[in-house]
Amino acid sequence: MPNLTSADLPNADLIGQAGSRELLETPILLLDLDVFERNLQKLADFAAGRSHALRPHTKTHKSVEIARRQIAAGAVGVCCTTLGEAEVMVGAGIGNVLITSPLVAPRKIQRLLAINAQADDLLVVADQPQNVRDLAAAAQSAGQVLKVLVAIDLGIHRMGVASPASAIELARLIRETDGVEYHGVHAYAGQLQHIIEYDERRAAALATNAELRVVCDALDAADLTPRIVTGSGTGTFEFDASLDVFNELQCGSYLFMDSDYNAVAASPEERLQFETSLFVLATIVSANHPGLATVDAGYKCFFPRGPKPAIAAGAPLDTEYEFRGDEHGHLLYADAAYRATVGDQVLCVTSHCDPTVNLFDHYHCVRGDTLVEIWPVDARGRCV
Repeated sequence: MPNLTSADLPNADLIGQAGSRELLETPILLLDLDVFERNLQKLADFAAGRSHALRPHTKTHKSVEIARRQIAAGAVGVCCTTLGEAEVMVGAGIGNVLITSPLVAPRKIQRLLAINAQADDLLVVADQPQNVRDLAAAAQSAGQVLKVLVAIDLGIHRMGVASPASAIELARLIRETDGVEYHGVHAYAGQLQHIIEYDERRAAALATNAELRVVCDALDAADLTPRIVTGSGTGTFEFDASLDVFNELQCGSYLFMDSDYNAVAASPEERLQFETSLFVLATIVSANHPGLATVDAGYKCFFPRGPKPAIAAGAPLDTEYEFRGDEHGHLLYADAAYRATVGDQVLCVTSHCDPTVNLFDHYHCVRGDTLVEIWPVDARGRCV
């Protein structure tokens, strides 16, 4: 996507103007760069201090600029959920990309080989012998080699082999088949990341780590020791890093945070150490009734499942948001006599940052009261 100017996009002419944040046309995806950069560095420092590689998930941000900043802060590479996301990242020169979903359709395998030819250390996952054979045959025909991780099911049942024996069988097949190389295992326990209670989440993480250790020990005994053991997430990375099973962390939402992750306790006494940096900025467009106002952000601006958008600024913090259509939402004030002011901006915390980002074309990046940059959401909609 080309660089944008004021002729291309509303708000671009405000870049660099002091006080421009209050002039922004809405609804927009707003990124507080100061908070974002603190979050970025906190996890980079954590991983480095424990000798773990960091391979953040780009499904959260879908942004080449953010991927570059993560790698500059020490990440070894990035993860992509879809082939389309990987094509965007590789095309922009991002190296060491791991695609975390199996690619089984023949046309997708051909697209995979196209980016493998230009990529630096591209990795893919597999959980079926036939998929390994198909990947290998296509790679051989193209004169290439694909680096493959065995996907392990840690209880979410979305993908992955279901037993140590199956992991050994698949890893051995990869090692013994021309056109593919065995590089380790991929294991993500997504079902654990949003468990709110600390002790419950910790116990679940310990249990899944124990399961993964059994698999890795079995591979080791079969002379198939995984070089890469990658997985984890924003909700469990502290536990996962303390148990010496994983050697790579795939956290994604830590950069932005959202209502779900803000409810997850990092310890019995305090919240997760990351701060909310990503918001939807909306404007009150109607306020004809006491205790009620309408904003210009509805279903097209928020992922509708999970917690409702939370009010961070611009209205009393006990104000509730309610969806009122594709383009609008209601603000319900606790004080039934409260009179809102049309034109006021309202800053909303998203319920789930990943799919919310996918609803927008751009990030509006601010420092304090000033719009400083606009970044494209490069891989928006790249689901195929």
